[in-house]
Amino acid sequence: MKTADRTATTNSADGALAAPKSGVRPAGRGILRIGPWVAVPVRRSTVIAAVVALLLLCGVAVATLSMGRLGIALPDLPSALAGDATGKNAFVLNRLRGPRLVVAIATGAAFGLSGALFQSVTRNPLGSPDVIGLGAGAGAGAAAAALFLPDVLPVAVGALLGAVIAMAVVFLATGTGFRSPGRLVVAGIGVAAMATALTQYVVYAVERDKASALTAYINGSLSARSWEDATTIWTVLLLALPFAALLARPLSIGEMGDDLSTGLGARPGRTATAAVVLSIVLSAGAVSVAGPIAFVSLTAPQIAKRVTRSGGPHLVMSTLLGALLLVLADLTAQQLPLFDDLPVGLYTMAVGGAYLGYLLLREWKRPA
Repeated sequence: MKTADRTATTNSADGALAAPKSGVRPAGRGILRIGPWVAVPVRRSTVIAAVVALLLLCGVAVATLSMGRLGIALPDLPSALAGDATGKNAFVLNRLRGPRLVVAIATGAAFGLSGALFQSVTRNPLGSPDVIGLGAGAGAGAAAAALFLPDVLPVAVGALLGAVIAMAVVFLATGTGFRSPGRLVVAGIGVAAMATALTQYVVYAVERDKASALTAYINGSLSARSWEDATTIWTVLLLALPFAALLARPLSIGEMGDDLSTGLGARPGRTATAAVVLSIVLSAGAVSVAGPIAFVSLTAPQIAKRVTRSGGPHLVMSTLLGALLLVLADLTAQQLPLFDDLPVGLYTMAVGGAYLGYLLLREWKRPA
């Protein structure tokens, strides 16, 4: 009897393990096939949410180009996008709103992806790059490069150096690297305050005309963007996307804990380092063209988690939602009649501050 029971148990276990090979998949999951060799398991809810976010992004982009006194009329928009724009439409598309929209999409996507990478590593909803000082450090580096070394150090390089220095200070100040979320947030707030103070010093120490020109930049602005800015941020984003795709699976395994992920061969230490470096590069690239726009990297991954209602780093959804949030904020900055084209960073700061307060209240209400 014991032998028979063991045989039945073994056969049952083998059958359970073999079930996925017979085509049985968990409910709500599907297979995304790209050609005959690539098959990626995906959740249907995530695919639907991504399609909806993409459609909303397209709708807001059309509104950005068509709304207002200088907007391109909707019947003329398809031909203008096809290259037949003339007169006012050519000016709006090629100089006024076209570059601004393209920069906004890529910048928001970079911020959203950067936040998803960082929050996945820290496992902390408050562990976004701007909250822990990465954005402020990049802004300080960009400001110093633009004003003190304009012909020596490019703004993008200054932003990258500022971000790296800020993150190095945070890493050393915590005493435990990036492993302690509580210490990370506290140290990051301090570094962000020091970087902001340095930025303000740069603004007030130089000539008044240069300082006033930089004020909008340090608050985060998309005004007067050019196709060169668009080329810069899109280059950074497109180069980062393949590395982010390679990190997606190790980050998902890492959410199980360091011990289990190490047992599965995920190498959490290397994954965390690679994710942080990629997050720094993305955030620095975004800051170099638009300034330290606040809270997009904080809110986009959290909204992605609530929209999909599933675990994982949500890199794709965070990228799409980051682009959607920033384009929507920029549309508000351009069309809101109460103010005259305020920097878009002020709008994201207001929304992100309210969301941060919501997160803090929710944490305080939890039992100890």
